[in-house]
Amino acid sequence: MSDNIEGINYKEVIEYALDPLIVHSQLKIIYINEAAEKFFRGSRDEVIGASPLDIFRETSKPAITKRIAGAYSKPAEVIEETIYRMDGNPVDVELYCHPIKIGETKAIQTYVRDITERKQQEKVQDEMNIQINELASKIVPLLEGIAVLPLLGEINHDRAEQLVDLVPANVQEQKVSRLIIDCSGIYKIDNLVIDSLFKINSVLNLLGVKCIITGIRPQLALEAVKQDINLKNLLTFSTVKDALYFLGINNKVS
Repeated sequence: MSDNIEGINYKEVIEYALDPLIVHSQLKIIYINEAAEKFFRGSRDEVIGASPLDIFRETSKPAITKRIAGAYSKPAEVIEETIYRMDGNPVDVELYCHPIKIGETKAIQTYVRDITERKQQEKVQDEMNIQINELASKIVPLLEGIAVLPLLGEINHDRAEQLVDLVPANVQEQKVSRLIIDCSGIYKIDNLVIDSLFKINSVLNLLGVKCIITGIRPQLALEAVKQDINLKNLLTFSTVKDALYFLGINNKVS
């Protein structure tokens, strides 16, 4: 970028900005700041003079060309894209661009924000949601009208909400009249877990389904007492076998 940019302070501000910034005009990069150099893993000499389209996938270039053309007159909306660094490695980014003027030259300033970590977190969350959907559908039938739902791992807010939504629906679908929810696979009990169990219990009662909670291990029960969590309104037993005895099932299920 030449030094005839309006105001030296502006150049200093963008040079030391934390986000990678690219300035381009007529499909030619004329300036990148220090953060962009590090982000693209290439020197300014390698980047300046190249086309901003070079960093995009071929399938994205037509839409990006149209976006650039419109950005000379007004800011473009923030978008998510996959672009390529100078070493050829792809990276997920958020892009925002707006028009600027360098002397009499119309140009576009583009902000690049790495969202790789956020995308990875979203992927983990999506996988967790899939697991919960599968988990809530794995109500295991034992005898006619009797089934068990084994809960595993940690129950966070999203998992709790999905269980409350999905368990009653699956109980109705599988024509279950008595459901044993086994918590022996849960390694942490807190108000969120107990609250979700209360909600499931309440909904199932409205549907005419008896709900029994098993597997509240002594250490979990002790933790519940420490946290002043009241389990009195839940029908609980130590094991699934104990629950089956309560239901009058003795030797039919090993």
